[in-house]
Amino acid sequence: MSSTVYFNQIADQWDTMRQSFFPDAVREAALAAADAQPGDRAADIGAGSGFITEVLLNAGLTVAAVDPSEPMLAIMREKFGANDRLELHLGTAEPIPLPDASVNYTFANMCLHHVETPPNAIREMARILRPGGKLIITDLDPHTFRFLVEEQHDRFDRAEIARWFVNAGLTEVTVTSVGSNCCADSECGTQRAAVNIFIAVGVKALSPTNT
Repeated sequence: MSSTVYFNQIADQWDTMRQSFFPDAVREAALAAADAQPGDRAADIGAGSGFITEVLLNAGLTVAAVDPSEPMLAIMREKFGANDRLELHLGTAEPIPLPDASVNYTFANMCLHHVETPPNAIREMARILRPGGKLIITDLDPHTFRFLVEEQHDRFDRAEIARWFVNAGLTEVTVTSVGSNCCADSECGTQRAAVNIFIAVGVKALSPTNT
């Protein structure tokens, strides 16, 4: 089953399910890493039902939320109502349906392990950043739980993430621990995993100055 089909099916349950997977500390760490300012514009890639979007709106940002699941976007419409600081876009991380250099921050929480080609997705996340803007990704560290590799395709480590950030034109790259675990059960319910969550941050290089 594709991740989009899965999330279409569980969209109305996701807010409750999410609480058992990863804590609010993840989005608090992401917001702190961004050092975001009210009035700035952010993209939330793989936004789901608005876990990251909610904290960004509360911080006074304008948010372009992107998700491939229309039922998830419907949950967000219901949750946030008519909000002139929120745009909802049906789309993926490959490609992202936003213009070049259109946001100050790009956030992606638990999105990277669902994409087909993570380096391409990171390049897309960097593409939509304005010069000096930040990319903040939170996702899973390497682990030995085979069912997660088979069901969610997460095969990258911190060094790999850092290299992909640099290759996407990002500087000041750091990849550290959030200090929280993601907990998940296998689809058949016979295994349970607790995996550390990393936070990766990079800054888009400033455009060269003409002399």
